[in-house]
Amino acid sequence: MADVSSKKRKRDGESSGKPKKKVVLHAPASTASVSSVLQPKHCPPVIATTPGLEIPANVAFHPYQPRAGSRPKSTKSKHAGDKELLLHSTSHRSLDYTAREECKRGLNQQVKHYVGVYDPQTGNLEVVEAKRMVIRGMVRAKQASASTMVENQAKQNMMERKTDLGQTFGTKKAKKAIRENVLNAIAPQRKPGDSPTKIDDAGKAILSSVGEVTTNMATREELQAAVDEAKPVPKANFNALEIHDVYDPSVIVGTDILNLVPIREWQEKVRHKEGIQTISRFVAARVNAIAGNDDAITRLRVLRYFSFVLTFYLKTTPGKQRGTRQVPPRDKLRELLSPAPEAVVESIRRKFSDAGVMRKFHIDLLMAYCCVFAFIIDNFEVDTQNLRDDLRVDQKTMTQYFREIGGRVKPVSNKAEGGRTIHVARLILPLDFPKQRQMAQRRK
Repeated sequence: MADVSSKKRKRDGESSGKPKKKVVLHAPASTASVSSVLQPKHCPPVIATTPGLEIPANVAFHPYQPRAGSRPKSTKSKHAGDKELLLHSTSHRSLDYTAREECKRGLNQQVKHYVGVYDPQTGNLEVVEAKRMVIRGMVRAKQASASTMVENQAKQNMMERKTDLGQTFGTKKAKKAIRENVLNAIAPQRKPGDSPTKIDDAGKAILSSVGEVTTNMATREELQAAVDEAKPVPKANFNALEIHDVYDPSVIVGTDILNLVPIREWQEKVRHKEGIQTISRFVAARVNAIAGNDDAITRLRVLRYFSFVLTFYLKTTPGKQRGTRQVPPRDKLRELLSPAPEAVVESIRRKFSDAGVMRKFHIDLLMAYCCVFAFIIDNFEVDTQNLRDDLRVDQKTMTQYFREIGGRVKPVSNKAEGGRTIHVARLILPLDFPKQRQMAQRRK
């Protein structure tokens, strides 16, 4: 018995003596060669285009070619690709389709088209000459004989000439009569008691297609909702039952940002009867009353956030493009909005600008936010004078911004100031938003 331990084991890297079998893969040839160029004898393949049409897949075409004796012997050709070909289909319920060869002028006149049949196993490619045709459609009910079309065209030309002469040399009464005739020819008016006009197959096909297109059209309410969604205004709660729930500060500003707004400095100064320096007339007229009220913490935070937003806007400069404003650099902006935290400064910059530029959308959004802040601070009844002076706009523009957020502005006579007229904005339920403008119909 041989000793098993005396046999040497082969290393992993050494190859065994037995040859490995090769797997034959049936892959297609890497290159293709044209084996033959075929000339069709009877009916060549067709490459058809349908400009402006969408032909159903079940439409069957019938080919037509001229008779052999209709052409001179010198021009006869043995190849089917050289013969004229016409395809016609009447399988559609209301349309006739005709496919013809349309000759092109210039360099493309001598261009020929081919269809290739490729065999992936052998790599051979058989090429067959094809015809390029264009399919046109015509409404079957509108087809008329050639003689009728010529007569109608002659009558139409005479009427056009008479109309042109009347429009050029006619009196006012004659021109008015011509316009009425044209309108009546386009859309004849039916008198009471007349039988309804019958709709032909072409009219039915048009009405059917129009109905399919208009089925998915948006309604007036959906269009109004889309317009309201795209407006540069804060998001309002339209399901609110109380007026203070329409614009919630924790929603339009954010709870985290609102809690970071510093208010202790103003509270301490008011308690010690120290003056508060601010660039806003709106803030200066209200800060003492709100900062001294311990129950108005949220209103005080909104007032301080409003002062940061107003400072941000007033420190911008006119931009290079018309209607834009340039925001100061970040380092400069932190210094201008001090003592606002970094998160508050970034939230204002991102909300009301894009890449350091305030466009009209951002400006309108900032104005609308300031109007909402004014409503929250003044318990939804605001004298617009101080806010108008801070934002540097006229009363008409201020009224429009208040209307965009659902407010109503009315002039009121102030008896305490000698009957001076002031404009008071109120936010009450139901909200009153401007509606989408509708184009008035032209008078006939």
